[in-house]
Amino acid sequence: MDTDFGVLPGAADMRAYVAGVVDRLTERNRLPFDYSVASLRLVDFMVDGVRRGRPETGQVAGLLQGLGAYTGEVIVRRAGAHWADFGPEQRELFGQPVGVRMPDGRVWNPLGKVVNRFELGGPEESVQRLYLMLHGRARRPADPRAACGR
Repeated sequence: MDTDFGVLPGAADMRAYVAGVVDRLTERNRLPFDYSVASLRLVDFMVDGVRRGRPETGQVAGLLQGLGAYTGEVIVRRAGAHWADFGPEQRELFGQPVGVRMPDGRVWNPLGKVVNRFELGGPEESVQRLYLMLHGRARRPADPRAACGR
């Protein structure tokens, strides 16, 4: 599987970027990347599988970036968040150019969470757990069509 998903775009282009990631991840395998909260277990599982080979982070950076972007898009679609470009201080703090902003204004770093899962492992670094513990989630997705994965 080719795991180079290209340069990470800005917040305005993240939805299209993630759609390309999902297309590439599912072109040969019937993986259930359906933007559901349950699909985040698959992200954890894939990262754990990659960890077993003990590659350097740089060797799998493209895959981690793609899985982190997918995680962020699930948060956008399911929790009412939106993609946000990080300013210089946030980029330095999070090590990423984009993240998600919750309806209450809190900012989260799903791309960094996937890197942490890879580098540190363990249940406390689970991206599914991140979603379940998110503060500031909307009660319903802002766009009903987004909940369907359209």
